[in-house]
Amino acid sequence: MTHSPITAGAVAPKRVLSDLLQPEWAILPVLVVVMIVGAALNSAFLSYDNFYGVVQQASELGILTMGLTVVLIAGKFDLSLESTFGLAPMVGVYCLLDAGGSGLNLADSPFLALVAIFLTGALIGAFNGILVVYLKFNAFIATLATLILLRGISLGLTRGETLSDLPSLLTYPGEATVLGAPVSFLVALGLLVILTVFTSRHRIGRMLYAVGGNPQAARVAGIPVERILMGVFVVAGMLAALAGLLQAGRIASIPSSLGQNLIFNAFAAAVLGGVSLNGGRGTIAGACGGVLLLVLIQDVLVLSQVPAYWINATTGGIILIALFISKISGADKAN
Repeated sequence: MTHSPITAGAVAPKRVLSDLLQPEWAILPVLVVVMIVGAALNSAFLSYDNFYGVVQQASELGILTMGLTVVLIAGKFDLSLESTFGLAPMVGVYCLLDAGGSGLNLADSPFLALVAIFLTGALIGAFNGILVVYLKFNAFIATLATLILLRGISLGLTRGETLSDLPSLLTYPGEATVLGAPVSFLVALGLLVILTVFTSRHRIGRMLYAVGGNPQAARVAGIPVERILMGVFVVAGMLAALAGLLQAGRIASIPSSLGQNLIFNAFAAAVLGGVSLNGGRGTIAGACGGVLLLVLIQDVLVLSQVPAYWINATTGGIILIALFISKISGADKAN
């Protein structure tokens, strides 16, 4: 008994060091290094215009990644989020078109278009939830099929063309500023705070980790696993719809390829931020840190005039490096 204070004192620094080496904290010095390198390579890196663009892109990808992170923490996958990202804003536009343009002619009630955007995300999430949670389909395969299905619907709705001349209601969230800060950034920051508090403090948020860590044990403990997972897919779909709306507003158009391949960046950011692909581990803040790091790295490469295909290759390499670090640090013990 007399030795316990010494043992505790010896263990405490090790625990602090271990906490600091967790990916969500270890990413901070990497961010600083990337910013120093970016500033050294190109003076435009530190310009207001460049940082404004970085913040907008990080906000859109960040909201999408938050949705993906919630799904990953629960131990599931949702590859279809990128297609939800693209399809939901299209539905909003078609709600505003007149009947002659094959729309629903809701121009007199534009807020219904916003409701339709979020409802589309929620319905897609519920559809995925039914496939994965109740029909017991493999989450990877089921959401991959949904991704392809929704992408085909998007191409069919737009006939492969770009929807332009968007109404101001749909462009405002993506292009407006408040005190010089993009509205998209303020929305993403608000969601970061809300989801961080929810997942770390709320009873249902803690259930989320239990479900992702060991669904059988969670079920025995009385946690409504199926309802938790259904809610996760619905929330992720709505966040993807919001992210798509923000990007569509920023570029003031909706190309048929909106969001294409964006899910890979979301996965890369989540893994960089310490989110386990096996479920039950990771934080919203860590994932958003991964988003910022990934966007900054891509920005440095763009300013350095690196060809686009090498930037894509770099993203793949970043994922592999993050997985390797996660494995050797013991953050992801499962195969």
